[in-house]
Amino acid sequence: MDRLELKYGCNPNQKQAAISVEEGTLPLKVLNGKAGYINLLDALNGWQLVSSLKKATGLASAASFKHVSPAGAAVGLALDEVERSMYFISESQKLSSLAAAYVRARGADRMSSFGDFISLSDECDLSTAKIIKAEVSDGVIAPSYTPEALEVLKQKKGGTFTVLAIDSTWQAPLLETRSVFGITFTQEHNSVVLDRSVLEPVVTHEQAIPEEAVIDLLVALNTLKYTQSNSVCYAKRGQTIGVGAGQQSRIHCTRLAGDKADLWHLRQCKAVLDLPFLPKLSRNDKDNAVEHYLQGELEGWQRYFSEEVSPLSAEQKKEILSHVSGVSLASDAFFPFRDNIDRAARSGVSYIVQSGGSLRDELVIEACDAYKMVMVCNSIRLFHH
Repeated sequence: MDRLELKYGCNPNQKQAAISVEEGTLPLKVLNGKAGYINLLDALNGWQLVSSLKKATGLASAASFKHVSPAGAAVGLALDEVERSMYFISESQKLSSLAAAYVRARGADRMSSFGDFISLSDECDLSTAKIIKAEVSDGVIAPSYTPEALEVLKQKKGGTFTVLAIDSTWQAPLLETRSVFGITFTQEHNSVVLDRSVLEPVVTHEQAIPEEAVIDLLVALNTLKYTQSNSVCYAKRGQTIGVGAGQQSRIHCTRLAGDKADLWHLRQCKAVLDLPFLPKLSRNDKDNAVEHYLQGELEGWQRYFSEEVSPLSAEQKKEILSHVSGVSLASDAFFPFRDNIDRAARSGVSYIVQSGGSLRDELVIEACDAYKMVMVCNSIRLFHH
């Protein structure tokens, strides 16, 4: 048996924490720091996500995990001028495709990503390490690191930043087990491959899925495979823009993720991009400032801004969001009612993939047709617990 001792379990009072394999050696090495129990849950789920997303799209991929669900996931599409501004990346800063993937994954929901665990599909390069160094994060997992990147990461958090190297050739055993209350559960590892082949059949009148939406649907689907259920994910520009995880009701998932997607779009409006931040305001304080501004919570604005700002009205927000379209949405199981489609339409959703199989599938399809959406029902359920 190969075994790695951990600091503690989910909580400090839960001692004797470790990970192990019965045969062979563990497929990961600790290059710096000391990993915790939840860190490793995030790391191993995140690694599965980014490696499957890289295989599905052929693009460098990154994920930002918090408490065993992704706050964001993305592929390495280049950032445009607006995206650089909203993610606080200067025009002069050069980004590798892997660095761009992490900037997008982190930028999907920067409030939720605070203190994340990072997963990278490819060797961590210096460009990506510099981005990671600037963020508040607990650790990173990648197949390898360039010497320059590793040196940068070892300096983070006073030298305690957790750096893990994963064997990219490792294959999980067919059967996986877990223990709950002293009882062992066994099931087959979820080995379903989520690539272009699962984006069929299309069940709506509208049939065409452009290439950019194909990428977005694959990002959303692969994200859901490693998100605590029930879960719904909105995606745009090769990244998640809203993840709703762990809700008992699917409509609550759709609303939660849709609200996050709306905030992602609102962060790109001129009023937000032109906010008069105080000169020495940190990146994290800017995140808080934008959040407060978009929620209309401007008491104590002097902590963030050099001058008083006027909040966006409900009418202004509605006008901005009325121009949003081309958003993709995936669900980890069927939509039981059309209210999910109605809510998705409010966030500019044009493309949907779900399992289908509800008694009300016809009503859900009718709703998609009324909004001129494209919907795939692929019979694949993606529950994850």
